[in-house]
Amino acid sequence: MSVRLSDVAQAAGVSVGTVSKALGSSNDVSMATRDRLRALAAEMGYRPNGNARRLRSGYSRTVGMLTSDSVGRFSTPVLLGAGDAVGAEGMSVLLCDSRGDDIRKRHHLHTLLEHGIDGLITLASTTDDQPSLGDIGVPVVYAYGASTDPADFSVVPDEDAGAATAVEHLLALGRRRIAHVTGPVDFAATRRRAAAVERTLTAQGLQLVPPGPLLGDWTEQWGRVATDMVLRAGEVDAVFCGSDAIARGVTDALRDRGLRIPQDVAVVGYDNWEAMTTGSRPPLTSIDPDLEAVGQTAARALLEAVQGTPRAGVQRLPTRLVLRESTLG
Repeated sequence: MSVRLSDVAQAAGVSVGTVSKALGSSNDVSMATRDRLRALAAEMGYRPNGNARRLRSGYSRTVGMLTSDSVGRFSTPVLLGAGDAVGAEGMSVLLCDSRGDDIRKRHHLHTLLEHGIDGLITLASTTDDQPSLGDIGVPVVYAYGASTDPADFSVVPDEDAGAATAVEHLLALGRRRIAHVTGPVDFAATRRRAAAVERTLTAQGLQLVPPGPLLGDWTEQWGRVATDMVLRAGEVDAVFCGSDAIARGVTDALRDRGLRIPQDVAVVGYDNWEAMTTGSRPPLTSIDPDLEAVGQTAARALLEAVQGTPRAGVQRLPTRLVLRESTLG
């Protein structure tokens, strides 16, 4: 049978109220008494009743995270960051995956609210804008993809700055004939990064080779196919890729054609996906969107909202350039 508060009080020879104060945040008991009763409760295996604590404080000390990223490639680092932030406050994160299904999403949202969460982080599977949930009775923060409602608060990586940083790195290396191989045009990430690439080159009086980005899939196979198109367009000395998977396909294709990386052609990827970047030959320089920081920032903003200080708008967090041999050889 579970140990009750009254069992601890009886064993210590004190009142239930004294034990409750010692195990809570009250300053009405001495430090020595608090330490003694907490040690006794731990020894007896006492665990606080979450429902009772929620009734007393008005808080469950849990926040929900609702994601549609079933693979976990992007949700896992965001979850780790959020967990670090709320864990420092003695709180927990409950993760639910809708797998991109609206019915499942509504079910999970209902379950989380029934559980009594203090707030919710809704995590998109892409950086496309995600629909606002509106007023659900608890504060909501949107992560990775911004809410469609400017009155909501969203935390996203700064993709424009990340793509510009990649191109600026190549320019600093003396590369001037740069190609951009990226993903499908229906992704906001594709459009944002491509626009930032062309703006950065235009500011230096340069243009992409071939003109405009090469649009395809987020796959190694597309990277290999696109490399043929790039090489047919003329001499290039660098390729910036919209993902690390594409970049790995590009490096394979360049190497198969006898080109040296980075001596002949430098390559930069995006996402800093370790399985791709370190497994590539050579290892890939890449833009890291710092998703743990996205999770930490979103969780801290949610905790502020729970305490009555909500924010609005979109906060764009800086990305990081991670240097490896594909540009520094």
